[in-house]
Amino acid sequence: MGKGQFSDRRRNRTGGAGKRNTQACDPLSEVVSPMATALSFHSSASINAHGISSRTYQRKRQSTPSLEPHARLLTGASVSSTGKPRTSRPNQARIARTLLSFITFGRIQEALSLFESTQKPDTFLWNLMIRGCATAELYENAIGLYRRMQAAGVRADHFTFPFVIKSCANVSAFEEGLKVHAKLFRVGLDSDLFICNSLVAMYVKFGFVEDAENVFDEMPVRDDVSWNSLVNGYVSNGEGWKALRCVKQMQERFGSRLDWFGITSALAACCSVGSLKHGKEIHCYVMRNVLELDIKLQTTLLDMYCKTGDLAGAERLFDSMSDRNVVTWNAMVGGYSLNGEPQQAFASAIQMQDNGVDLDVITLVNLLPACAESKSLHRGKSVHAFATRRGLIPHLVLETALVDMYGKCGKVLSSLYLFEKMSEKSLVSWNAMISGFVQNGRNMEAIQLFLELQKSSLLPDAFTISTITLAYAKLAWLWQGKQIHSYSLKLGYQSDSVVMNSIICMYAMCGDMNTSRLVFDRLTHKNVASWNMLIMGYGIHGHGETALRLFSDMKECGLKPDQSTFASVLSACSTSGLIDEGWLHFSSMRPEYDMNPEIEHYRCMVDLLGRSGDLEAATNLINKMPLVPTARIWGSLLTASKNNRNIEVAEYAAGKIFQLEHENTGCYILLSSMYADAGKREDAERMMSLMKQEGLEKTTVRSLVELGRRSYSFINGDRLHAQSSRIHEVSSILLNKIGEATYEPGNVFNPTDIVIKKNNSPNRHSVKLAVVFGLISSPVGVPVLVKKNGTMCNRSHQAIKLISGFNGREIIVNRRKSARTSRRVSFHPSKQGPRRGDLAFWPMSLSIGVSDYYIFWPSIGTSFPRLHTHFKNQRHHHLLLRRKKRS
Repeated sequence: MGKGQFSDRRRNRTGGAGKRNTQACDPLSEVVSPMATALSFHSSASINAHGISSRTYQRKRQSTPSLEPHARLLTGASVSSTGKPRTSRPNQARIARTLLSFITFGRIQEALSLFESTQKPDTFLWNLMIRGCATAELYENAIGLYRRMQAAGVRADHFTFPFVIKSCANVSAFEEGLKVHAKLFRVGLDSDLFICNSLVAMYVKFGFVEDAENVFDEMPVRDDVSWNSLVNGYVSNGEGWKALRCVKQMQERFGSRLDWFGITSALAACCSVGSLKHGKEIHCYVMRNVLELDIKLQTTLLDMYCKTGDLAGAERLFDSMSDRNVVTWNAMVGGYSLNGEPQQAFASAIQMQDNGVDLDVITLVNLLPACAESKSLHRGKSVHAFATRRGLIPHLVLETALVDMYGKCGKVLSSLYLFEKMSEKSLVSWNAMISGFVQNGRNMEAIQLFLELQKSSLLPDAFTISTITLAYAKLAWLWQGKQIHSYSLKLGYQSDSVVMNSIICMYAMCGDMNTSRLVFDRLTHKNVASWNMLIMGYGIHGHGETALRLFSDMKECGLKPDQSTFASVLSACSTSGLIDEGWLHFSSMRPEYDMNPEIEHYRCMVDLLGRSGDLEAATNLINKMPLVPTARIWGSLLTASKNNRNIEVAEYAAGKIFQLEHENTGCYILLSSMYADAGKREDAERMMSLMKQEGLEKTTVRSLVELGRRSYSFINGDRLHAQSSRIHEVSSILLNKIGEATYEPGNVFNPTDIVIKKNNSPNRHSVKLAVVFGLISSPVGVPVLVKKNGTMCNRSHQAIKLISGFNGREIIVNRRKSARTSRRVSFHPSKQGPRRGDLAFWPMSLSIGVSDYYIFWPSIGTSFPRLHTHFKNQRHHHLLLRRKKRS
């Protein structure tokens, strides 16, 4: 190199230094300046092509002798000291340094531009760009670069695949991930530690835990990242117990120590399974190994104590913390809300503000379930107003929590208004709104919203299916319920216990116990809720002995009964008249299972005593129980007094109901009916007058019968149906026939009253007309399902019971009530005479649903042909009567 050339380069460096001083504020000035100069060189050459003289162009080149190499850098070429091109490897190294600088400072688009202008980039440059896109969360770009890399024939190495696999996992590119995994076997990198760790993380993110286990088991070497990835995968896929076993195996068999990530994953596993014991063991492990208890780890431990139900332990840890941030306070507020302490949750939020910590979105989201738990609509509105004033709305999670709170507080219209105003809706938002409709008894609106959800791009999850199945169950829509069952199978929920439990409940509430039992038997994993649903189903259909056998089988399987189990068992005992068995199980709750009976269990016992006719014992049980009686439990006593014709007890129970719910229309109507039956016409009219003074109106009684895919509606004395003449004709024939039957003297009601009651005859009642239409329009052997929006009088009840026995058909009457009540009855007339449950019959309460069920079973050994093919004239009628007598 000549002396003159050296002087020129020194002058150029000095000039460059001056430029760097003017751009000291930009950390990339050293990289961008020569690149910009090189770009200006290209511009000058272009202008020259459009008319600049060669002399001007030559002078331009002589004044910038050091810029051509930068231009060559862009084109991928290099020059020697003599000016001749040489290999591009040194310049690719410079490009790599430039790309790395761009990527480091987040200028990913400029890095992509520089990369696109590079000719024949090598593996290192491809890896650099794939890594940069993955780090910048441009996962689609990373996958696209990998595809181009393969198409260009550039060999991917062990630095390429981890970032490609990570990108596939984050954009749910399952098929592309499988192709990458297959590629690993072809290139011999299927045992690389870092690649295998990425594969484990990818498969657990896809939800394929077994595939992740296979990759993990085949790894020749494992590090802490391998174990943590598998443990975290178990937790994220709801396999908490597997995660804890994996942590134990990691420590005992392989001697690995838990790091910070392993501890947080293990604590999350404890939260998912509610294992306080394992959570305390991990806490002790942290203390023994003198790991640094920073605020993040302390908050994670605090969250574990809250989610496993140990509020005392959480409070001790919280009080011992010297430093608390907003996350710590949110964990404590959420813990109180989660464990049914709404007052403490709000007190903690107030204390949080007193300590100078502002409430954020997460705080409000944690407070809203406390409002819903305590039915505190005023506080819920206060939280809503606070969020509006602070400008925290719109916020997807907060708005969803508000929709859920208003729905659980009974303000479903407010919930719907918020839902419709949401600019963005997630599946959780749809689920909250659908659940709000179902909880408030607006099942038709829930189904309509579910149909709208199906038109969107969102796919229903297990919670959606289980919730909407309950809506169909409450409406007793068996045909549509079957469609939901098929839809759940298509979505792959045949192994999901939550969905299958709701399907079991749906079939039971629609009267199809055979299918309900079939679904239960096919369950691979039966939890306590599965057994509860089946026990409840047999209970409401009067199979008390079968329900008790299932209860024994459940205990033999090693499952511990819960509060809902005993509610179902006591309900089954009540509907089947198993008085001794009911008292036995009720008395065993506290000594054997350490459970305090709740209000629902006391209500079942009141119903049980009422069925036995011991109203005095039922009243004493209510007055002496340690809980505050609700309107539902007084309603059970009122119903029992009606069926025992005890007006004094009925008036006492009605007075208690009016103190709690003065707008209870059913109570006025029931008392009026009792006065009318007792001949106290003035008192009956007085009750109806009081009801009108309160502004209450009696709902038009309507009964619906479902046949195939259609429902047919009837009102009292209905003559508008196309087959009304045939319906009334068959109804009269059946009524005359059942009036000739003999009855057991122990029955409460006189069956001859059914025939002699003039205009009040059940022949005119909507439920009777619906039953008759169901009998003449459905095949032999198919149960007749009727839905009614009001109570069924004793005469209609007795008439349908006798029709069921005479016709040999199972008849189910579903009474729909408000969302707060749920009453069912089961009755089994038999060939040998009435059972213990036949002594009295009336609706009973059960917490599982919102409908009343009257199930009428035919007598044993009876049969009857399809009525609509034979009751065309009186001659056919007499022929059938003779055939019945001969049988």
